Amino acid sequence: MARDTGFPAADAENDFLRVRRRQVLSRLGAWLRREPDDVNIMLPFDEVVAALGRLGERRLGLRVVELDSIVGSVDRTRDFDRRFRPTSATSRQRWQRLALAQRRGESVPPIEVYRIGDLHFVIDGHHRVSVALALGLGTIDANVTEIVTRISAAGIQYRGDLIVKDFRRIFLDRVPLPGEAREAITLTDGWDYAELSEAVEAWGYRLMQDEQVFLDRATVARRWYEEEFVPVVAMVRQAGLITTETEAEAYLWVICERYRLIRSHAWTDDVLTSLRSADQSPTTRRPRA
Repeated sequence: MARDTGFPAADAENDFLRVRRRQVLSRLGAWLRREPDDVNIMLPFDEVVAALGRLGERRLGLRVVELDSIVGSVDRTRDFDRRFRPTSATSRQRWQRLALAQRRGESVPPIEVYRIGDLHFVIDGHHRVSVALALGLGTIDANVTEIVTRISAAGIQYRGDLIVKDFRRIFLDRVPLPGEAREAITLTDGWDYAELSEAVEAWGYRLMQDEQVFLDRATVARRWYEEEFVPVVAMVRQAGLITTETEAEAYLWVICERYRLIRSHAWTDDVLTSLRSADQSPTTRRPRA
C-alpha cells in the first residue's frame, strides 16, 4: 500500500524508489532460490498467440480490468517485470509524473489491452499499470480487444508453459477431438502430445485397413476416443494401473508398454498380466506426474 506523507511530489518519488527496490529484491530472491528464469518475466503477447493459434479478434470497448489479470505486454517485456515493476531507472521521471497525477486525483486515460481468455496484455499504458499496482489499486479502466484462439489460455502462468500449449495446439490440429473428448486429453509434458498424436494416427491407419474405407481426421479422432481411449482407460483403471497421472498420460504409457512387452496392438488378459508385472518393475517407465 502506498504511503502518504501529505506531500504528493515527495510521495510519488518514494513510490518509485520503493517499487524499484522491490523489483531488485524480487530478482535477487529468485536467483537465491534458483527459480526458473521466466518466473519474473512478463508474458510476450506474440509468443502466447503463436502457441495458442489465432482465429480472430473483436473489439469489446471500455472495461474495468483486474490488475492481477494483466500478465504480459505487446512490446515492453524488458522494461518491466511480471508485476510491472520498472527494471531500470530510465523511466523514473515519467513514472513519477503519473504517480503524482494519481495522488492528486487527476483523471488518467484508460490503458489499451488485448484479452486472451482471462489474461490481459498491455498495448499502451505500461507506466499507468505500474503506478496503479504500486499504489495498491485493484482495477484499472481499459479499452479491450479480445483475441480468439484455437486453444484455451487456461493454465498459462509462465513463459515455459507456452511450450506445452504449442504442442497441444499441434496435437489438436492432427487429432481434432470434439467437445468433452478435447478437454479430457491433457498431458503435462509437451513432447507427450507428439507421441500421442503418432499413436492416434497409427490407430486410425489400422482402422482404415480393417474397414477398407477412407476416414477423415475428425472421424478418426472421434472413433479413437470412443472405441479406444475410453475403454482402455476404464480397463487399466480397473486393473489398478492408473495412479495419480492424467488419464491421457496413463493411456500413453500403457499402450507403449503393451507393444514393448507383447508386440501386439490387441488387448487380452495376457496383456494385462504382463502390464501388471511391468508396473512393479523398478526400471519401468512410468507416466510423468
